[in-house]
Amino acid sequence: MKKKWWHEKIGYQIYPKSFLDTNGDGVGDLAGVIEKLPYLEQLGVDILWLSPVYPSPMVDNGYDISDYENIDPRFGTLEDMDRLIAEAKKKNISIIMDLVVNHCSDQHAWFQKAIADPKGSYGDYFYLKEGKDGKEPNNWRSYFGGSVWEKLPGQENLFYYHAYAKEQPDLNWENPALREEIYKMVNWWLDRGIAGFRIDAIINIKKDLTWEDLPVDGPDGRGFLTNSITRMQKRDGGTKNGIGVFLRELKERCFAPHDAFTVGEVFEVDREQLEEFIGEDGYFSTMFAFDPIQSYKKGTCQCEFDRNMNPDEWKRDVFVNQKLLGDIAFEANIIENHDMARGATIYIPDEDYGFASISALAGLQVLQRGMPFLYQGQEIGMTNCPFELEDIDDIMTLDNYRYAVACGFPEEKAFAGCARESRDNARTPMQWSDAENAGFTTGKPWLKVNPNYPEINVARQEKEYGSVLNFYRRLLCFRKSEEYRDLLTYGTFEPMYEDQEKIFAFKRCLGKQCLTVICNESPAERFLTLKEDYEEVVFVNLPQVTRIGDNLILHPYQLIVVETTKK
Repeated sequence: MKKKWWHEKIGYQIYPKSFLDTNGDGVGDLAGVIEKLPYLEQLGVDILWLSPVYPSPMVDNGYDISDYENIDPRFGTLEDMDRLIAEAKKKNISIIMDLVVNHCSDQHAWFQKAIADPKGSYGDYFYLKEGKDGKEPNNWRSYFGGSVWEKLPGQENLFYYHAYAKEQPDLNWENPALREEIYKMVNWWLDRGIAGFRIDAIINIKKDLTWEDLPVDGPDGRGFLTNSITRMQKRDGGTKNGIGVFLRELKERCFAPHDAFTVGEVFEVDREQLEEFIGEDGYFSTMFAFDPIQSYKKGTCQCEFDRNMNPDEWKRDVFVNQKLLGDIAFEANIIENHDMARGATIYIPDEDYGFASISALAGLQVLQRGMPFLYQGQEIGMTNCPFELEDIDDIMTLDNYRYAVACGFPEEKAFAGCARESRDNARTPMQWSDAENAGFTTGKPWLKVNPNYPEINVARQEKEYGSVLNFYRRLLCFRKSEEYRDLLTYGTFEPMYEDQEKIFAFKRCLGKQCLTVICNESPAERFLTLKEDYEEVVFVNLPQVTRIGDNLILHPYQLIVVETTKK
């Protein structure tokens, strides 16, 4: 694999609205990110992804953008953004922004002009279609529930398409004029000094232009729109001649000239598509490794996702994914992000929550092959929040709840499941201290603060050598150490002890240098018969390592990294 400047980096996602509020309005801001740059530097991260800070009505918390070339006053100003970029560079930290170009806000000037003159040039910036006998053009269901179609204001039988909320009209990538506007904006930000982008919902920019109805898969008489993408790709023989045309142009016009780092939000691609998307000449630098973190979702409604991740299923899916990747691609490994429940809740049973289990999870993520990407609060073990219905802000959670009830689930069960999976779990304010509102704000927080903040917070963990936070600092330092950096970046990935239940183990090798990672993912002590000898234990989460002959005695949730020599 050809070495790239970002390969050895550690990523960290910031949800600015919930990171740190410096002016007391209850909303995090760019000044708060700047204030915490020393903290992030000490943690060991190199690339900061900021969730959207553009002007927005906040229907979908910033993913409905009304102006692509400005900063929302809630977060600060363009000057604040320039200062963040400059201050971060002094600490060798790169800033990447969210690129949300599948859709915009219905308050964006383009859409307002389309409303004013649907047959004018801006009408073609969106997907406008005549209805069928006054009803929607087809039966597709959006990601947030309900039809993907909404009547264009002032029109009797003209609808616009939205894959997400009705306030987020999809942009028409088939229109060259629209694409030129996007490329101009992307280059404007790159020229301003950011290092690249996380690309949101990008697989949706290519539509099935037949607009044919989908098989009904729910009580609402609709079909889920992702089936249209699958149908289109199957019909067209993949993605190269479809979305690939757009993505290649985007890369050549914007990303490649700036040597930008790009990480795509892309789901369910096969080996051929992996190379196409993130291979040596792929559309993006990397993409998030979503496949291995979906196995616990077995139900058809969000309210059925009421179990923890099965460690053996997770191990199996990681091994399958790593084999699929081989040496052709380099993914970004995650445990959580702004669209998911907290990893410490999903991966760890409540009764097992603690330093050992959280640090074991951290080690398994960070030491895999691929780029580690942390999410704010993950480094202190933040958990899901106990919500009531009136606490929920997330539009997707509320839609999932209504849909679950429509599916026949009792309201209490429907809410319990949807709340467990709610995106709001990841969006509760960052827990900086045991001061009021977790030290996040002196005002009223925009979203409920998790009540466990007096026990789980940065200030407390900074004082404890054996805290989760300080473990993450040691772990990232180990990953980036001169002795093991190349091995843990470019080394091969070989599954180990696959037949051992709740033992997650793998070997990383580069040349003759090898490290074997062994983790007991259970609350019980385990005996493991070694298949190889090791020279030295080089990293652990728990200090006591016991070996009796060819057997390791693994304590509950113990993670051990041993050095071996490849024969």
